[in-house]
Amino acid sequence: MAHLRIALAQTNPVVGDLTRNADALVRWTREAAGRGAHLVLFTEMFLTGYPVEDLVLRTSFVEASIRTLEDVAARLADEGLGDLPVVVGYVDRAGLAPRVGQPKGAPLDAAAVLHQGRVVTRTAKHHLPNYGVFDEYRYFVRGDRLPIFRVHGVDVAIAVCEDLWQDGGPVAVVGQAGAGLLVVPNASPYEREKDDVRLELVARRAREAGCALAYANQVGGQDELVFDGDSIVVDSTGELVARAGQFREELLVVDLDLPVSAAEPGVFPIDAGDGTTITVERLVLSDAPVAPYAPVEPRVAPRLDDTGEVYQALVLAVRDYVAKNGFRSVILGLSGGIDSALTATIASDAIGPDRVHVVLMPSRYSSEHSVGDAEELVRRQGINAQVVPIADIVTAFEKEIELSGLAAENLQARVRGMILMGLSNEHGHLVLTTGNKSELATGYSTLYGDSAGGFAPIKDVPKTMVWALSRWRNEHTDPSFLLRAERPIPENSITKEPSAELRPDQRDTDSLPPYEVLDRLLDDYVEKDMGSAELIAAGHDPELVTRVIRLVDLAEYKRRQYPPGPKITPKNFGRDRRLPITNRWRETTA
Repeated sequence: MAHLRIALAQTNPVVGDLTRNADALVRWTREAAGRGAHLVLFTEMFLTGYPVEDLVLRTSFVEASIRTLEDVAARLADEGLGDLPVVVGYVDRAGLAPRVGQPKGAPLDAAAVLHQGRVVTRTAKHHLPNYGVFDEYRYFVRGDRLPIFRVHGVDVAIAVCEDLWQDGGPVAVVGQAGAGLLVVPNASPYEREKDDVRLELVARRAREAGCALAYANQVGGQDELVFDGDSIVVDSTGELVARAGQFREELLVVDLDLPVSAAEPGVFPIDAGDGTTITVERLVLSDAPVAPYAPVEPRVAPRLDDTGEVYQALVLAVRDYVAKNGFRSVILGLSGGIDSALTATIASDAIGPDRVHVVLMPSRYSSEHSVGDAEELVRRQGINAQVVPIADIVTAFEKEIELSGLAAENLQARVRGMILMGLSNEHGHLVLTTGNKSELATGYSTLYGDSAGGFAPIKDVPKTMVWALSRWRNEHTDPSFLLRAERPIPENSITKEPSAELRPDQRDTDSLPPYEVLDRLLDDYVEKDMGSAELIAAGHDPELVTRVIRLVDLAEYKRRQYPPGPKITPKNFGRDRRLPITNRWRETTA
């Protein structure tokens, strides 16, 4: 057996910022070298960021990716780091002749090994996901080469992200060809309870490959996606050796005892067990094992509970959306209700209360306790606040145009939206919308009113989870949170009955069933794609099924115009769920 110290760089790249990402690669590699690593593993498409979407269809972008890869390999050598092998993800091209149905330029979701100033070998993702948030048949062609490179006597193979999630392919080939370690660069988005599934998967694939497995995952927010890190190392039996923290950058350094290889270098094809053939390329970087040394104690970071995971995901999503898009501050309407209270708290934890601005916009129907609860939250958190009463503004509109019923209610919401957008234009704030998933599902929002904004932190959070997250935050804190206040959300905002307060004595239950009932039905209809008959068979009230399905289906046009927001469930409104707006299909209970 041979000792090998590997460093997993759980990092937060910025899409399209190749220069910054290359700088980060050098910085993290220098830290790994300082900690005695023999191999450094970065994440999937680290140099370009992930996902880059239609950028991969631009020749200029792919060329820049390849050029950056080669430049950073030389830079590592120039800075005295060339002897430390680095595995990193980037975008490459397959060099295939153009044909119908193939992405322009035949891009590859690739990974390379950098050593002694050169790109010594390259590979690409074999299994291309085309479900949920992934559209990789649109963007990439399949890779069919598997490098196995020797480092200090240990053979190391590479697979990329989805290659773990599908049977056959690189993992099956590693099992046949043999390796001491399988390294897997990943950009695996967060969703609730995925960490449990991920660990079981990594353990199973290690047993199938017959070797230890190092899984390095991206961290950070990218538009609707949040990446949670949670990098993992297991041994050849699938036993957990080390695990990084969640929702933070870190360098996970692990010592492993791995088999020494005597296999000859060369190139040979292997049946991948999925109807394809993968070409294995064996090469030697260093043959002699390192001298014995004292290993570092492996670290298994503690796991967050399920509610804490979601909260941390939302905070990271807001922090990165603000920072990566160059905003200095955020603004939102604060009503005293639970949705705006939670959104303000997430923002304060993400970027600091001094950069959070709220506007209290009481109308003729606003209750005293709503204004009081909003003022109490401002006091507890120390955020910037101003009061803009809207009654006279609404009256001015009503003098010029006659509106009644729902149109009159929506006018109030649109006045509030106009005020927020005006202040955004004036001061450069990012407007945060405060609608939750239950409201978006049923159309319980006003276009160009409470839906006006640039980012929607709780867009994928059902109402019942809004309450759970608020209670969790009042009981917990974290060193990464920039808000230091204890119990930052007033208790009355959590316990009072929800209301839009757009007419006298209005309650959400005037228009919607109780949220505990509604959210269970929405989970089955939206997340699980059950039809009406299945919903009734699952125990939902038939009359309610008909009513809720109609609300959800008719609100599709509203959701298309809603700002992006972080995905935390298996099926968010956005990249995950794509239904036609013009659509006469209706579920029937008959």
